[in-house]
Amino acid sequence: MPAYMLHGKPLIYFAGYPHHVGLYALPVTHAKFASLLSTYKQGKGSVQFPLDRPMPLLLVASMIAFRVEELTSRT
Repeated sequence: MPAYMLHGKPLIYFAGYPHHVGLYALPVTHAKFASLLSTYKQGKGSVQFPLDRPMPLLLVASMIAFRVEELTSRT
């Protein structure tokens, strides 16, 4: 599964499936964005964006920005 790393830590993982794109931004990120992710199928630390709906790019960007802030504040 592809991942982007920052400071040697996983920033975000992603994967393509026949009917959705899986985004894995770790449980803390999903908890932070729970209300905005509530309309999507989820698992612990994962969310499924169906291919028959527009990808919520601003939401994904916000989740990544949150992870960047989280990882940079730890270093």
